[in-house]
Amino acid sequence: MNSAAPGLGRYLRGRREALQPEDVGLPRQARRRVPGLRREEVAHLAGISVEYYVRLERGVDHQPSPQVLAALAGALQLDADGRSYLVRLAQPPRRTSRGPERTTPLDAGLTAAMEAVGHLPVFVTDPNRDVIASNSVANAMPGGFWRVGRNAVLGTFAPRVKAGMPGWEGFAQRLVAGLRATADPGDARLQEIVGTLSVRDEDFRRWWAEHDVVRTSSGRVSYPFDDVGLTEVRWQELEVPGHPGHLLTILHADPATPAHRALAALAARAAAGTASPHVAEEAPAPPGERRPSPVGVDP
Repeated sequence: MNSAAPGLGRYLRGRREALQPEDVGLPRQARRRVPGLRREEVAHLAGISVEYYVRLERGVDHQPSPQVLAALAGALQLDADGRSYLVRLAQPPRRTSRGPERTTPLDAGLTAAMEAVGHLPVFVTDPNRDVIASNSVANAMPGGFWRVGRNAVLGTFAPRVKAGMPGWEGFAQRLVAGLRATADPGDARLQEIVGTLSVRDEDFRRWWAEHDVVRTSSGRVSYPFDDVGLTEVRWQELEVPGHPGHLLTILHADPATPAHRALAALAARAAAGTASPHVAEEAPAPPGERRPSPVGVDP
């Protein structure tokens, strides 16, 4: 059995059920009861046999060729992120019996540059959205969400955040789709996060089952500041060179806004060493889960 097969099959089924006949130029027949497309319709659109497609979706030992993957991506109308995810599912990285590979340390120049940006919060997350590096302003952000060892997804689904954050649903749904885009489907840490939230949160469970894969590089989010209360900040994500799935995030605000003044005051306190953020709750982890350690830095 190909270790990637179950995940590949679930993804193919999820994307098939998300499409309607009209989406791919097929007529809708009367009394149609199947949610989404039929397996034979996908097979026809991809130019492969129905039997072969059924085996792929059932997770039987098959490794589709690049040509078949490209045909399936076209039939299921996957965008660039979806195509990349499909390939990663079908062609997972080799795993050895020696356990997980050692994470390559972040470049010392990167962490120095993050600290040099002393007027804005800057932090780095790994493919599972664990915070592995942050500058002093990010550490001082109210709630402690961006301190090393925190997880952006678990924090976003904490009950207090979910109840009090305007626009939470759209932000959280994009975060779930982004997690699928960056994380390794076979990673044990991803499975811990998904397992925890699938049990505890109905929204996460539903969105994860939809198999959306979307990278969103910028946006706005409401954030609570001690000085001005809940106000809107901008965020911008950049890929970290040499570290697939790692993202450097910068929080900033429009000039002359309450958020801009709040960030300036926070940076001043961080520079003076007087900032003391309280740590907000995070969605509980499974028993025995270990929080990630800071990633090493090259000397």
